[in-house]
Amino acid sequence: MLFDTHAHLDDRRFDQDREVLLARLPEAGISLLMNPGCDLPSSRAACALARERDWIYAAVGSHPDAADDIGDEVLEAYRQLVRENPKVKAIGEIGLDYHYEDVPRQQQMLCFRRQLELARELELPVIVHEREAHEDALTILEDFPTVTGVFHCYSGSAEMAKQLVAKGWYIGFTGVITFKNARKLVETALAIPLERMVIETDCPYMAPEPFRGRRNDPGYVYRMAERLAELRGITPEEMAQITLENGKRLYRI
Repeated sequence: MLFDTHAHLDDRRFDQDREVLLARLPEAGISLLMNPGCDLPSSRAACALARERDWIYAAVGSHPDAADDIGDEVLEAYRQLVRENPKVKAIGEIGLDYHYEDVPRQQQMLCFRRQLELARELELPVIVHEREAHEDALTILEDFPTVTGVFHCYSGSAEMAKQLVAKGWYIGFTGVITFKNARKLVETALAIPLERMVIETDCPYMAPEPFRGRRNDPGYVYRMAERLAELRGITPEEMAQITLENGKRLYRI
């Protein structure tokens, strides 16, 4: 059985066939799924999906692209969503993204800090989106030593991953691990302990090979298990079980 630890099933690209997809995923071996929010509306949608399906869980938070929206009212709304729904298991996805810089860096960092404070208050793990902002992300996290979680869609070095793992973090592997040019990520997969790996689709984005270019969905998460198993010299079934247990431990399920 497989745990897709990061999927955006509330995305509009699933509007035409969401119910059909949800009905077939358990048959495809998906036993658990985490649906994080990216802003307040998507966080509410994630909570609604979690209420509808016993195998779906939710996280609430504002992605760095939505960092302009963070204020006391939004943070209080996230706090209430956590209190009202025991299936909200994390704050996320939150973090820093310097690739496009649609939101100024200082605002992103403020948003990240405020949501880390919320996670610390609520004693929840976080789902970190970090792109081309390694140094600032690590510097901020030093101020929150009791907050851990997962670096989703990991893009840093193997050395950075080892540092994170030593502090209690998990590393999320998407379909990128199946790409031919994924040298850095392969190095990471070989460098960290099996018990700190989780697999994710980040759907509808980044479908794995050989499905690259299609709309991604949780039914493809087995490809990440297969590739990681190949790299680590174990069977796909063993990797699926390991990452399932890791995801459950990460999200306290």
